[in-house]
Amino acid sequence: SRMKRLGRMLNSCSGQNLALIDVKGFDPRDITVTVKDGKVTVSGERKVECNTGLTKTCNYKKFIKEFSLPPGVDDKEVTYSV
Repeated sequence: SRMKRLGRMLNSCSGQNLALIDVKGFDPRDITVTVKDGKVTVSGERKVECNTGLTKTCNYKKFIKEFSLPPGVDDKEVTYSV
């Protein structure tokens, strides 16, 4: 199941990683990470328009994940990579 796979991914990370978030389908420029008051917020959105001449479709995706830092972790010590 999806939760089991996510659990395996998180367990396979080194002890210093706090989270692993799947952002497949998003360009790194579409991802925003903020750290404030002991909370980390990861968000992203993208819009893809397809115009075939006869029809126009728009695909819009957005997500927000937020979690609290463990006690003793300073906001300024948090780093991330995409």
